[in-house]
Amino acid sequence: MSAIVVSYFTGPLLARSLQSLRRQTAIQEIVLVDNGNPPDAIEAAISQSSGAPVKLLSGHGNIGFAAACNKGADAAKGPLLLFLNPDAIMPDDGLKELLGISAALTPPWMVGAKLIDPDGAEQQGSRRGVLSPKTAMIEATKLYKLWADAPRFNLHTTPTPTALAPIETLSGAFFLLPKAGYLSIGGMDEDYFLHVEDVDFCRRFRAAGGKIYYEPSVEIVHFKSSSRADPLKVEAQKTESLCLYFKNHYSRPYTRVGVWFIKIGLWALYGLSTIKTILGRLMKLARLRRQKGKRAIKRARASEKHRSAR
Repeated sequence: MSAIVVSYFTGPLLARSLQSLRRQTAIQEIVLVDNGNPPDAIEAAISQSSGAPVKLLSGHGNIGFAAACNKGADAAKGPLLLFLNPDAIMPDDGLKELLGISAALTPPWMVGAKLIDPDGAEQQGSRRGVLSPKTAMIEATKLYKLWADAPRFNLHTTPTPTALAPIETLSGAFFLLPKAGYLSIGGMDEDYFLHVEDVDFCRRFRAAGGKIYYEPSVEIVHFKSSSRADPLKVEAQKTESLCLYFKNHYSRPYTRVGVWFIKIGLWALYGLSTIKTILGRLMKLARLRRQKGKRAIKRARASEKHRSAR
């Protein structure tokens, strides 16, 4: 079995992620795809643990998550592929349990686990339905709070299955499948640079006859947002990916005009999010300046008091 990790300025969490993988006795190799990190950061992260050898792929620059996953899959020698985000931590016996479960599945199959926040709560994206214009609108407007039977995309607020359960969409932060199944649909679509590539992959995997499953007993701690990438740039890339997804999968049933309306709505939401972020940064900067000003005044008064006392 081969584990694949894609890293882009991940930081200290990379060492913990690699350590959690090297504790899994079923892993014969870890393929680490370096999309960009500080000098010597990768080597330092690898040196902090022992176990399965790490095959480092570097020098190609930031080619995007989907392309990096494909690059890792091509270099992997194992018949099974385990994809793990560099800011995610596996439990010690997690892989052993998943392998026992997957042994009874008929290929092509794909299995994911329960993604949790560091506080233990199930994470958004851990379980998902089908992403469509309808479910996207319901999520964006939170219409599900008024419509009990509304079709959902994010399912983390719904009751968690008690055992292995079929599901439409898994997160790219963690999933396990045979390499043959991954390659049978051409891997991930490299037109997606960041975000939504996992949603697209699951959709194409199911369309090709694959079965996707969710196992709640294995919990993966996913920290999120560990990369130093600019959040505004990340949101822009996510919006571009969503537009591409709806263009690829809904141009016919919703017509091109409908897709354009979806794109306009997505970019409008991105614009509002950008304004909110910029205002937040300006307010934070203003508070810091006021605090510095108050401290300067306090120091000046203390100095004047000291001089007067002399």
